[in-house]
Amino acid sequence: MNHSRHIFHLPAVQLLMALALLLPAALGVQAKGEAQRRWEMMNQIRQDKFDLVLPEVMRENGVEMWITVNREGYNDPLTEDFGKGYTGDWGYYIFTDRGGDRIERVALGIGTHLIEENGAYDSTTEGEFDLAAFVAERDPKTIALNYAEHIGGADGLTYTAWKHLNETLGEKYAQRFVSAQKLASDFRSRRVASEIAAFARAGEMSRNIAERAFSNEVITPGKTTLAEVAWWMREQQFANNLGTSFGMPSVYITGPDGFVALSDDHVIQRGDFLAIDWGVGYLNFYTDIKRHAYVLKDGETALPESIQKAFDNGRAVRDIIKANIKAGITAGETFDLLNSKINAAGFKVMETFNQPTDDPALIDVIIGCHSVGNLGHGIGPSIAWFNPERMTYMIHPSNLFSIELFAYTAIPEWGGKKLRIPLEDDAVVTERGVEWLYPANNKVLLIR
Repeated sequence: MNHSRHIFHLPAVQLLMALALLLPAALGVQAKGEAQRRWEMMNQIRQDKFDLVLPEVMRENGVEMWITVNREGYNDPLTEDFGKGYTGDWGYYIFTDRGGDRIERVALGIGTHLIEENGAYDSTTEGEFDLAAFVAERDPKTIALNYAEHIGGADGLTYTAWKHLNETLGEKYAQRFVSAQKLASDFRSRRVASEIAAFARAGEMSRNIAERAFSNEVITPGKTTLAEVAWWMREQQFANNLGTSFGMPSVYITGPDGFVALSDDHVIQRGDFLAIDWGVGYLNFYTDIKRHAYVLKDGETALPESIQKAFDNGRAVRDIIKANIKAGITAGETFDLLNSKINAAGFKVMETFNQPTDDPALIDVIIGCHSVGNLGHGIGPSIAWFNPERMTYMIHPSNLFSIELFAYTAIPEWGGKKLRIPLEDDAVVTERGVEWLYPANNKVLLIR
């Protein structure tokens, strides 16, 4: 059949679709599915991390061997980072610093074709192996295990697994166990280019769904409920094979007395100020962003001036944050610097979350620029009062942050009560400073 004789009679869009389908076959190339493309992307990320990040962070933390334990029916939180695979009984991802410019990577007791083919490991053993002999041959002075007092994402070692390692390796090596808390944080939070590219794609999908949700495509004032908006967003996640950072999206209304309703059967009305707080999961990455919308009243064509001013106050604070986060100092030092700069600019930094002053002349602010990446709230350095341990960690180029703040501005139409403007978008720290990974939130969306 002569394909070209027929397809040029098609409309332009159908023509492009037909060509896209015919070209791979004409070249003898089998088109890859989304599952395979995602798997290949994770393989590239894993290889880059093992080659470029792992030697650096293990040596900085004085770790000669890092053991992550899996068991049938239970995976450590870092399993996705290391390549998954099936564990029949006990399984281990083991990284050993044996000198040179790379770290030895071995998977013991973890099988399937995918982990063998992902290119990241020197060897894999699905059948019989002798863990004690393996460790004794390398004789590491320190063995990092995934137990952590302050970071849940680095605390995957169960009590049973800890006992099993003690008994299997014996007292000599049990004395050399150390926490992998800081090591896991450093490994996850120092990003390679392929990770940043993947996370940026997740961020773009997050904001696209959120911004569509706050439009007349989804919302009809006086009819649509907050729950219906949240469920529409969840359906978009399912349709695009995306995970969720926090479960149900937080879709809420803020009024003179704070929250009016949250992702429930409350019907959206004209004059409501709406917000979304949510994130999607793509590959091994989870975002955390916010968006806002105002439902125009009858006769209104633009955002009320008072609400625009409140939003502009939030953006001004965000500009201060973005200009002053730099690599090379700790998150805690950065936190103090940012609050000092915010106060100096005429705002009032709050001591306690969600408790603004009653003074209508004051614009109250609190910041919470937390780590983001493999979790909606990541495990890297965190410029946030709610992550005190990670406030002590150094900020490095390639760290991902959720640039988050809350600014409270008095609204005259509310009798001077304050509207909370929460801003949050995900960004990367580079040697130049903070750079957005997708278009940040620069306006309140309007629903007509």
